[in-house]
Amino acid sequence: MTTDTGNTSDTADATAEELLRQLAPQVLGALVRRYGHFDTAEDAVQEALLAAATQWPEQGLPANPRAWLIRVASRRLIDELRTDQARRRREDSALAQLPRDGLVAAPAGDEPAGDDTLTLLFMCCHPTLSAVSQLALTLRAVGGLTTAQIAHAFLVPEPTMAQRISRAKQRIKASGVPFQLPPEAERADRLNVVLHVLYLIFNEGYTATSGPDLHRSELAGEAIRLTRAVHRLLPDAGEVAGLLALMLLTDARRPARVGPDGALIPLAEQDRGRWNREQIEEGVTLLTGTLQRAPLGSYQLQAAIAAVHAEAERPEDTDWPQILALYEVLMRSSDNPIVALNQAVAVAMVHGPRDGLERLDSLAADDRLAEHHRLDAVRAHLLEMAGDHAAARSAYRRAARLTTSLPEQRYLDARAARLSG
Repeated sequence: MTTDTGNTSDTADATAEELLRQLAPQVLGALVRRYGHFDTAEDAVQEALLAAATQWPEQGLPANPRAWLIRVASRRLIDELRTDQARRRREDSALAQLPRDGLVAAPAGDEPAGDDTLTLLFMCCHPTLSAVSQLALTLRAVGGLTTAQIAHAFLVPEPTMAQRISRAKQRIKASGVPFQLPPEAERADRLNVVLHVLYLIFNEGYTATSGPDLHRSELAGEAIRLTRAVHRLLPDAGEVAGLLALMLLTDARRPARVGPDGALIPLAEQDRGRWNREQIEEGVTLLTGTLQRAPLGSYQLQAAIAAVHAEAERPEDTDWPQILALYEVLMRSSDNPIVALNQAVAVAMVHGPRDGLERLDSLAADDRLAEHHRLDAVRAHLLEMAGDHAAARSAYRRAARLTTSLPEQRYLDARAARLSG
């Protein structure tokens, strides 16, 4: 039923915006499946979304929003293909098969059935693309973010981000990859790439690697939304559920991570009453369900660690021996140096800071941590626990020099200053 077209409230505007975000990958998938031309189809969908954002608040939602978007995007796509034949000579045979009136009627039952979001995610995370291109293309094509929004999130000029996205689309086109799910033999590995991209998007949103803000909530929220979509499509995939649980349990702490002045508040000092209990309950429920029916994976293990933290009412109630045991299992299947850093903290909490520092010494030669501020930050924390304040102060200052996040830099400098007295 078409909604009332009178005065549109802020709630209605937000609902329409969320609907557009949900429909964007479905519409793009429908166009790519029907016509091919991934790069041109993506531009046509963006134009259709803009048209909807302009018209729907005034005219009300159409009876079938998805069909409306497909119809409008199809018109844009066909017009582009027909008016740019000089650049599209190789596609003349495809154009000859398109309707001659330049329009696609797309009646209610004519739009492609099903949700192509997962197929689109696999395409955006194609292994021929760099990690940066996978992130940008996923946010643009599947997340529905504008180029300006993505550029702002990653603190690069909009033209730079536009070039990255354009190159990624051209790379997809040149690869000739068909718009379909990868063969069964490749699906597990390709799904791992998809989940890793979503994980990276969430991490950048939860703790921004650079800039004035600790969080980029739009990225964290987008990662959760996209992971929910994958979970709906693959409800029995244990690592999908594990990643979604990990995101929810981690993001639940976000309201307590910064003070009124934007300063970073470490986990041990957070007001746990401000943690989002609904997200925690959902994350624990997801995790419990997947652990009962699916093989254990790294995202499930990380979610289990987050759940132990979430269930402790006070920092001193944290079950550190259980966390350490989970890290030991995780390290058997992971070569992630950040996981190893976190394990060193767990060792320190169970066996004392000196044992944790010994673990750090074994990581100092890892080139992946050579310029990472986290190594010095963890070392400083453990040295402070051990009572070596002079060495801790120096390590805090080194970590502050290495980080490009202003909130983290201020926090580390403040820790160093506190030890100077």
